Amino acid sequence: MTTSAERIRAWTGPAILTYGFRPFFLGAGLWAACAMVVWIPLLSGLLDLPTRFDPVTWHAHEFLFGYLGAVVAGFLLTAVPNWTGRLPVVGWQLGTLFTLWLAGRMAVAISLYLPPWTVALADLSMPLALIGFLAREIVAGKNWRNLIVLGMLIAFTFANAVYHWQAAAGDFAGGGPGLRIGLGAGIMMIAVIGGRIVPSFTRNWLVKRGGTRLPTPPMQPFDRVALLILLAALLLWVIVPDGSVTGAMLIAAGVVHCARLIRWAGLRTLAEPLVWVLHAGYAFLPLGALALGLSAFWPDLVGQGAAQHVWMVGAIGLMTLAVMTRATLGHTGRDLTAGTGTLAIYLCLIGAVLARLTAGFALGFAGSLYMISGLCWIAAFGGFAILYGPMLLRSRIGD
Repeated sequence: MTTSAERIRAWTGPAILTYGFRPFFLGAGLWAACAMVVWIPLLSGLLDLPTRFDPVTWHAHEFLFGYLGAVVAGFLLTAVPNWTGRLPVVGWQLGTLFTLWLAGRMAVAISLYLPPWTVALADLSMPLALIGFLAREIVAGKNWRNLIVLGMLIAFTFANAVYHWQAAAGDFAGGGPGLRIGLGAGIMMIAVIGGRIVPSFTRNWLVKRGGTRLPTPPMQPFDRVALLILLAALLLWVIVPDGSVTGAMLIAAGVVHCARLIRWAGLRTLAEPLVWVLHAGYAFLPLGALALGLSAFWPDLVGQGAAQHVWMVGAIGLMTLAVMTRATLGHTGRDLTAGTGTLAIYLCLIGAVLARLTAGFALGFAGSLYMISGLCWIAAFGGFAILYGPMLLRSRIGD
C-alpha cells in the first residue's frame, strides 16, 4: 500500500508541488505583501485598478478571501492527510488548485473587463474544489470529528459568494454581510483549530524543557461552552452588527476566551517566539471581540472599522503567520525554533495591529499611522517570503 511519504518521493517535478503548504503559503505571503503595496497608492488615489470593486471592497476581499483563502488551503491540504491517514494532493493536481487561486486574484483585479458571474466563478473555483477534497477525505477516512472544519469552510466560501453578489449589485460589499460572514468564519476557524494546536504545541514544548505546570488539555467542556458563546455572538454580529445584545454577547465572548487563553500557560513560553506567538495571535481574538462589543455601545470611542482590524490584522494575520512559519520549519525538516528574522516579522505584524488600532483614536495622525501599519504589514509578509521562500521551494532536508 502506497504511503504519503512514498507518494511525495515518487513526484519528480518541482519541490514546491510536493505538499499543499508549499505553494499556498508562499503565494499567501507574497500576495499579502504585494496587495498592500498596491493598496497604499490605491487608497491615496495615485493608482487605479481595472476592477469593479471600489478600493475598500477590493482591499477587504483580497486580504480576507484572497490571503486567508490561500492559508486555509495550504493548511488543510497538509493537515487532512494526517487527520485521515489518506494520501495528500501532490504534483500537477496541487498545481492546478494553486492556479485556480491565482486565477481568482487576477479575475478580481481585472473584473472591469469581465462579466460579474465569470469573476465570481473564477474566484470560487479553488475553495469549491477544496470543499470537495475535504468532504471526500472526511467520508473516506471516517474522520467525523472534522465535519466542523468542513462546515466552517463552506460558510467561508458562501460568504465569498455573497460578497461577489453584493459587489455585482453595486452595493458596498466591504461593509456588508458577506464580509461579516467571512470574517466570522475565519474567527471560528482560529477558535476551533487554534484551540487544538495552541495548548498541544505549548504542552510539547514545556514537556521537552522539563516543565511540570502544563496547559489545560484542548477541548475540555469549558472550551466547548466558550466556542458556543463565540458562535452565538458572531451570528448576532452578522445579523445585527450594531445591536446592544450583540455588543453584550461579543463582550461576553471576549471575556470567556481571555479565560480560555489563560488556561494554556502562554506566559511560560516567553523563551521561544515560535510558541508564544501562537498565544499572541489567539489573544487578538478576544481583544477583537471586546473592541467590537464596545463599539456597539460607544461607537465614538471605538470605531467598528478599527475593531474589525483587531480581528483581521491581529487574530487572522498573526495566527496565520505563526502557523505558516511553524509548519514550514517542521515539514521541511528544520528545528522548531524561531531565529532573529522570524522574531522580527512577528514584531512587525504586532506593530501593524497596534498602529492600525491607534489610528482610530489619534485623528490628527491617522494618515501617518495607516502608513506605518501598512509598511509593517509589508515588512512582516515580505520578510516571510524572503526567509521562508527558499525553504518552500527546496526539498525537505534529508530527502
